[in-house]
Amino acid sequence: MGIERGSKTGRIPIDRGRTGSKHHLITDATGIPLAATLIGGNRNDVTQLIPLLQAVPPVRGKRGRPRHRPGVVLGDRGYDHDKYRRFVWDLGVKPLIARRGTEHGSGLGTQRWIVERTFAQPALVRRLRIRWEIRDDIHEAFLTLGCALICWRRLNS
Repeated sequence: MGIERGSKTGRIPIDRGRTGSKHHLITDATGIPLAATLIGGNRNDVTQLIPLLQAVPPVRGKRGRPRHRPGVVLGDRGYDHDKYRRFVWDLGVKPLIARRGTEHGSGLGTQRWIVERTFAQPALVRRLRIRWEIRDDIHEAFLTLGCALICWRRLNS
């Protein structure tokens, strides 16, 4: 009897069929992580767009009702799907997602580098770079802890 992997692992097609996971992260415009999820390596990226937007906690700030969702969401070509664009519009968020099959240079890279930089920071934590945990909940807890470390480092700088 082998070790059972969780539902948040899957065979990665580009890595010779090894099992693995993907981290999905949504940040604000300055790179502070707002929500993170973990899915299997064989799942499509676009399936996590709506759950990530719904996982964003309300942000307090100006007087009045706190804003629950961002005004605009930026995404790479992995999130390009018309059905999900409509879902994002239905949530009251404007999708700025690069289209597949178009040339690079859409201008989104000038804003998306902030997300990519934040996305690389949890990888500095060795426990997240290489998945050692068998249980999904433990690895997801380390992902959440990595996001908390990013916030803590930002507050101390």
